[in-house]
Amino acid sequence: MMTNTITRRQLLQSSLASAGLLLTARPKLIAQETDLDWYNVEDWGVEGKGFTDCERYYDRLPASAKNEVRDAVWNLSRHSAGMLTRFETDARDIHVRYDLYSSSLEMYHMPATGVSGIDLYGRNEAGQDRWIKVTRPDSQHVEQKLFSGIDPRPNGQPRLYTAYLPLYNGVNKLEIGVPKGATFKPVAPREAKPIVFYGTSIMHGACASRPGMSISALLGRRYDIPTINLGFSGNGRLELEVGKYLAELDPAVYCIDCLPNLQGPQVAERAEPLVKLLRESRPTTPIVLVEDRTYTNAPFFQSSRDRHAASRQALRTAYQNLKAAGDENLFYLEGDIQLGDDGEGATDGSHPNDLGFMRYAEAYATVLDSLLKA
Repeated sequence: MMTNTITRRQLLQSSLASAGLLLTARPKLIAQETDLDWYNVEDWGVEGKGFTDCERYYDRLPASAKNEVRDAVWNLSRHSAGMLTRFETDARDIHVRYDLYSSSLEMYHMPATGVSGIDLYGRNEAGQDRWIKVTRPDSQHVEQKLFSGIDPRPNGQPRLYTAYLPLYNGVNKLEIGVPKGATFKPVAPREAKPIVFYGTSIMHGACASRPGMSISALLGRRYDIPTINLGFSGNGRLELEVGKYLAELDPAVYCIDCLPNLQGPQVAERAEPLVKLLRESRPTTPIVLVEDRTYTNAPFFQSSRDRHAASRQALRTAYQNLKAAGDENLFYLEGDIQLGDDGEGATDGSHPNDLGFMRYAEAYATVLDSLLKA
């Protein structure tokens, strides 16, 4: 299916070239097709990638990780969770077309807009990024008009846009289209140190209705800095094999949020070694250890409350041991506040809905506000 799509596109581009419509003199402009100019995002890049030596451009781990991490982690690293791209244009219509890595466009508890959608934000006159539109994928090849007739800015100035990539699917190719003659300026990824998140399906993005509602996206907008999302659904397990790649990054802060995928004994065994591994490369970088969120139905199940208590006690002990050993840049976030106390913050008792993600981000801010200001 994907091969046939690419072949058709190549044939189309070949035909355009023969007609003199393929503009090779402007490398950022792919082609003028009917009334649209198309631009390939790879020409200026995505933010939220920690590594450049990847097997596929939109992978989250480098190619070398394929033989280092477990297969489940590697397969999930092909998802584009946390990635975004920016551009400026005065166009009043914006189109997008992209090829998805997987034919699994949605999940039973998460819509295709979150799993496979491109989520577009625009900057308003107050300098705030606000949501505009998200795609609604119905096949692996998506070609849609995101919107038309947006209000022009004063004096026809270009507007800054941020497009968030799919959370639970990968991207093989992504292009932005604007009407012919509109200005288009790619915005390169920012070079500021990012927040690096290592976590589970919750960090990965389940069950956000759209990519801009994930924890990493919400906090990226809050602090106006890059973020790297290394959430691996069901597989955020404090593994040293993943820690090796975390240590290659140079973030403003590490957030380690793996307890939902672990029991108490595993936390006791793995938390301290992971922090010590990171400290070998990043001796002073702030590290935040994050407790698991409280199941929203935990008040009805003793087994859930027991699991929370065991894993949190193990993480708290690891934190205290590391602090006692002299780690002055280690911080802690408790789990009870993450989803609120009214039971309404989750889709299935575990994975946040959009309300839950907003609350989760606010909980993170109780620690990150002071760290990032410093």
